[in-house]
Amino acid sequence: MEAVCPLDYRYGRKEMKEIMSHSARINRCLEVEAALARAHASVGNIPEEAAEEITRKATLEHVSMERIEEIESDIKHDIMAIVHAFSEACTGEAGRYIHLGATSYDIVDTALALQMRDALDLLDGGIASLMDALSEKASLHRDLVMVGRTHGQYAIPITLGFKLAVWLLEVHRHRQRLKELRPRLLVGKMSGAVGTSAALGERAFEIEEYVMRELGLGVEEAATQIVQRDRMIEMLSALANLSVTIEKMATEVRTLQRPEIGELAEPFDALKQVGSSTMSHKRNPIMCENITGLSRTLRGFLIPEFENGVQWNERDLSNSSSERFVLPHALILADEIVYKMTAVMSGLVVDRNRIRKNLDNAGPVIMAEAVIMALCRKGMGRQKAHELTRKAAMEHYDGKDYVQALIDRDGVAELLSREELASLLDPSTYTGKAAERVDRVLEIVRSP
Repeated sequence: MEAVCPLDYRYGRKEMKEIMSHSARINRCLEVEAALARAHASVGNIPEEAAEEITRKATLEHVSMERIEEIESDIKHDIMAIVHAFSEACTGEAGRYIHLGATSYDIVDTALALQMRDALDLLDGGIASLMDALSEKASLHRDLVMVGRTHGQYAIPITLGFKLAVWLLEVHRHRQRLKELRPRLLVGKMSGAVGTSAALGERAFEIEEYVMRELGLGVEEAATQIVQRDRMIEMLSALANLSVTIEKMATEVRTLQRPEIGELAEPFDALKQVGSSTMSHKRNPIMCENITGLSRTLRGFLIPEFENGVQWNERDLSNSSSERFVLPHALILADEIVYKMTAVMSGLVVDRNRIRKNLDNAGPVIMAEAVIMALCRKGMGRQKAHELTRKAAMEHYDGKDYVQALIDRDGVAELLSREELASLLDPSTYTGKAAERVDRVLEIVRSP
């Protein structure tokens, strides 16, 4: 069948797609079924040799995907198809003990937790690489003065290192959030049709704890038929939040890559890369634009997962079809945008000449705040200093020299000389603690 979803042929890293693949899901289901069999054997519910046989056969090397699909086409139930195919693969009487006392979502949700654990491990490594790239660039450009902008207008000087450090610390917080939610997210259940464990008997707690200990998961202490979806909602929320930061970074690079600004740019292979099918001169920020689109798509999965938390009574099936899209796609897209932004940051093009030119083009008026503070230190009231520098700036925009416009304001010449005013208008003297803040951020992210 021809591929339809772009994840099949265009987006997503191979490693993450393998973790979230259909075959990986079935393999994890087999692994959970085998752990359940060993748990039953540990409390004397089934023979040890049956649990051993089930464990030996609990891989797709023994359980045929084709057979699972064939059975499902007849019985219209995916987990029972796995159970039947698995039972057929086991020799002797072992197959009769598979799935004993379990309901489908004991297997599905526990297997899903294993997939999410692997996915978050891979994503964490990607985030660490992104932080390394940001740390390197923030340190390299720690003292590079550039014009800051608010409302799309010139503000006051900033350093590029500080801009990057802001992003770095934000990514660091996302990494912490994803680590902190893991104990709440990575849980399984083995408690039956409505969560009471009735089918597992008096040793139910032992069986459930054995399974989760074997698999390295926490226990959903109070489930219905399913693990409660507030856990998945928290993960999706964290991924959506991460995507906002990544898109913000991409948007800033795209903005500053505009030819009339030209301060930053994503890497571009001048030997081979094509910017446009007709405008051969183009060097488009395609990676950052791609990140923007994928980030928006990722956040679109958040609402369906919120809705999946609402179930009829002890559960219905409305979350099942939705989550087959939502969870794999969200994790694959999150990994993809982190990976691509790492490439952007690692190869970030910084045009120091354009940064200096734009700083010069901003003119002396961007130092108005420095003049205000100097006047206040000399005894002028803050509101008066603000108003006279504002009026001087308006005159400067009409063509008047800014220093002269300041000198002509009442009370300025008595407090500041022309030479003092000129020294106040040097942008390199007014970046405050930007460099030290970069150092602080680097210390924070490097601490254990």
